[in-house]
Amino acid sequence: MQVLSVLLLIFVICCALAVAQTKNLLTACVVFMGQSLAMSIIWMLLASPDLAITEAAVGSGITSLLLFITLKKIHAIDVTGREPAEGAERKEDGAHGKDQA
Repeated sequence: MQVLSVLLLIFVICCALAVAQTKNLLTACVVFMGQSLAMSIIWMLLASPDLAITEAAVGSGITSLLLFITLKKIHAIDVTGREPAEGAERKEDGAHGKDQA
């Protein structure tokens, strides 16, 4: 039990560092979701099932869903889940490259 707790703690710290260092926003969201699931397991090991359920539902469920929706809305990811290329132009609604007077 002690070894599992230490491994989970190391995993949570590594996830936090990975989220801070990554440049890919989609990857950061997925790693954040993994960190939240690891935290819910830690709460279970600490005999706090109410916090574990809350962490799993809010941390990896609702928060991750909201982050994915936000990435979609700001066009950081497209429908297929890939990030657009660095030099790719974004299509704006109503803007066709012409000045509107």
